[in-house]
Amino acid sequence: MVDLLPGAHPAFALAAAWEDHLRHHRRRSEHTVRAYSATARRLIGFLATHRGEAVSGELLLHLDSGDLRGFLATRRQSGIANASAARELSAIRAFLAYVADDAGVALTLPRMQSPKVERRVPRPVAPADAIALAEDVADAQDEAWVAARDLAILLLLYGAGLRVGEALSLTPAIFPIGKSIRVLGKRAKTRIVPILPKVKTALEAYHQLCPYALAKGEPLFRGVRGGPLGSDIVRRAVRQARQRLGLHGRTTPHALRHSFATHLLARGADLRSLQELLGHASLSSTQIYTAVDAAHLLDVYRNAHPRA
Repeated sequence: MVDLLPGAHPAFALAAAWEDHLRHHRRRSEHTVRAYSATARRLIGFLATHRGEAVSGELLLHLDSGDLRGFLATRRQSGIANASAARELSAIRAFLAYVADDAGVALTLPRMQSPKVERRVPRPVAPADAIALAEDVADAQDEAWVAARDLAILLLLYGAGLRVGEALSLTPAIFPIGKSIRVLGKRAKTRIVPILPKVKTALEAYHQLCPYALAKGEPLFRGVRGGPLGSDIVRRAVRQARQRLGLHGRTTPHALRHSFATHLLARGADLRSLQELLGHASLSSTQIYTAVDAAHLLDVYRNAHPRA
């Protein structure tokens, strides 16, 4: 059996370099970096056993479709679904492209069809439920500044369409707040996001109540011990609140961002403007909200029309 220690396979060094590249040059999210680098290491470990030899960059550049099918088959046996298998294949392609670029050669990937993934239409939260959720999360906190913090974060998601990571990456440099703030999105792209008066008030209230010194270059939102607030805390608070309120299980922090987009579209926003507000790199990512709006209208029709 081939030794799977990192030092036994030169390809592990390439995986480590790729991880650094994703984090510092491509500015991918920490979640993406962890997932992609884990896939690269799994591939190397599989090839060591499958090929029975040390895995090098040269070997990675000459994989065939049988190698990739074998890897995906082992992942299937571990119980992953189509969506996860498709992400694994996407990560492999990106890793092999990096290896080829590092070697200064053109990559010829074996032809592989990605698993079919059903595109789920996001489930928007009704406006009243979105506000009730934010207020319930805040009301559940014992300390006033923590309540103000959670309200501000959730209103940013619903009232400004931010991702959780974008909200948590804000710094006190946004103050004093005018009619908009600058947001750092995916791949280090910035965009200008309008701020509603209610969201502005919530942000200012948290800023005034927070007991920790908030330097301009440091995270705005803090945990109870003063460190940067983690996204898991936000998700857990929302999960507990939706259970108390009896909301749908898909009512998540990200669903508030979906609701922001859906409600704007329903009120006449055009797709290009919505794309800019959401920070989507591609219009195709924004077009899914047309399906959301159509589904909502169909629900209204079915519930209200006497012959539906």
